[in-house]
Amino acid sequence: MGQERFDAIRLARSPRIGPVTYRQLIARFGNASEALRALPDLARRGGGKMRALADERGIAAEVQRAEALGARYLIWGDAEYPVLLAETADAPPVLSYRGDLDLARRRPCVAMVGARNASAAACRYARGLAQQLAGEGVVVVSGLARGIDTAVHQGAGNRTIGVIASGIDIAYPPENAPLQDHVASEALLIAEQPPGTAPKAQHFPHRNRIIAGLSLATVVVEAAPKSGSLITARLAGDYGREVLAVPGSPLDPRAQGCNQLIREGATLIQSATDIMEAIAHIDPRSVRSHSVQLEQPLLDVGEGERDAVAALLGPVPVPVDELVRQSGFAPPAVQMLLLELELAGRLERHAGGRVSLA
Repeated sequence: MGQERFDAIRLARSPRIGPVTYRQLIARFGNASEALRALPDLARRGGGKMRALADERGIAAEVQRAEALGARYLIWGDAEYPVLLAETADAPPVLSYRGDLDLARRRPCVAMVGARNASAAACRYARGLAQQLAGEGVVVVSGLARGIDTAVHQGAGNRTIGVIASGIDIAYPPENAPLQDHVASEALLIAEQPPGTAPKAQHFPHRNRIIAGLSLATVVVEAAPKSGSLITARLAGDYGREVLAVPGSPLDPRAQGCNQLIREGATLIQSATDIMEAIAHIDPRSVRSHSVQLEQPLLDVGEGERDAVAALLGPVPVPVDELVRQSGFAPPAVQMLLLELELAGRLERHAGGRVSLA
């Protein structure tokens, strides 16, 4: 592995470097190596001190482990990085994968998600729906969880992408280890977390954004009102993608989430034909995230501007666009100020392009 790719992984694994920050640093400094060198000074300008960077020996051990597993790295900015995912504002800086990357790059992808405690009827329906979509040349994306996810991967066969919340070498739930191995060897398995990482609760929303980001549309088969499946659907809507839902009985709590999505404007679907009709008009090249494009070079600013923006911040998250409007500064200047504050440990980023004081 070349030094630049190694440094990209190290930058992404360093404290306070999230997807937005990573992209802004690359936009400002051109590459990860230069960004790493600049971090201490940026944190100082933000009024704090940069925490220790990711240990080089730790990154070397991670890379060695990934290679031993037969996994490869995908870094934001690579020509092979899936276009739809790259265009989301919170696209993962670094992914590891096993399998056929062309499934994510050269074929239409549709996410199918649903309840872990799904009914037998819903699992059977999801399995058949995934099989029909695969027969139409669609790649079906899901999360290798119990219930609907498992049925989806089984139905789609070799035309599926599994996105997991653990390292590429950890199967969760454990009983899905054979299915995960099949996906990795015959289809495509993707992980954001480093090898050896056990799944934690905070990892699953991150996984969900990858599922939604890879896909032209997200189909929810069965889900409770407060569930990860609905998080995935709402992320898809935020990304400007189609949100589809299978209606269910109002007497079944597992159907309430789908029925709620339909009430809120999701497209009701009952068959693979409905899904194909919903995505037929979409040109993948024209799909764009609703988020602000972050690749524009950032502008260095003075202490007065920094204090003015910091004074507008508080504990309540506020949209970055609102900070731009109230400060009167150019967006690249505001983004630079926020970057410095974040690296100093004084700023937190939230969903929807909002920020607050830490």
